[in-house]
Amino acid sequence: MNLNSFQKQFVLVLQLILLIVLSSCKEDLVGIETDSSSNPKLAQKKIATTGFNYYPTSTTNQIINHNYYTLSYSEKNEQAEWVAYELKATRNQNNYSRPYFIADPKVKTGSADWRNYKNSGYDKGHLCPAGDMKFSKEAFNDTFFTSNIAPQRKDFNAGVWNRLEQKVRYWADKYDGIYVVTGGVLEPNLKTIGKENVAVPNYFYKVLLNLSTEKPRMIAFLVPHQNSTKPLYEFVISTDELEKLTGIDFFPNLPDETENRLEQNADYKAWSFD
Repeated sequence: MNLNSFQKQFVLVLQLILLIVLSSCKEDLVGIETDSSSNPKLAQKKIATTGFNYYPTSTTNQIINHNYYTLSYSEKNEQAEWVAYELKATRNQNNYSRPYFIADPKVKTGSADWRNYKNSGYDKGHLCPAGDMKFSKEAFNDTFFTSNIAPQRKDFNAGVWNRLEQKVRYWADKYDGIYVVTGGVLEPNLKTIGKENVAVPNYFYKVLLNLSTEKPRMIAFLVPHQNSTKPLYEFVISTDELEKLTGIDFFPNLPDETENRLEQNADYKAWSFD
């Protein structure tokens, strides 16, 4: 079919419009929530747009974004290898009723059923504590996804781990907000519970980052999975050591200059343990 000059120009315009539309759709896809099992780079780009861009690396390639925290889910261990969030200062503390634990609908491989914990002798230990999310009912309820729990001994959960969680909230108030990364050390050959073989970590950790002051601070804790009356500073470990133990690179998006200063300020005495 022969096209006259006007028809050819019309076709060219249509092709140009089509290219613009396709390009726009491609850019919009970056904002679509996804886990990184299908496209890790896309998930990492999504994370970078949420405002809290100091997430660790994921060794599992399954990153899940919730409104108030993000996690990297380990299907092999049926729990998160890390949960990360920004804990603001002086948030309103409301008394909400505890909901039931439910499976995380965003974990495409399926998060562990709460029944794995039944009669196991272990608590459903929050990684992102419900106590950190009392500023809204939605935030509070979101901590009861089973992707946000790990098996914890009752005396540990109510003892030394609870002391550390309370201290983190104290620091969030003192330093006008901090970044928190927490999880269990998911090493090989761990004890498991339930039909889905939920791993029981031998150690739990927290890494805290404070960038709100002129002297930024970072501190890491590695706590054996048993109750202890030791002072919390005795569980301080260097971030480098914790990275070697977990295989996770914490805060990889920090500028090198800031990381160097954080290493210089890593002494636990830079933090208030009063």
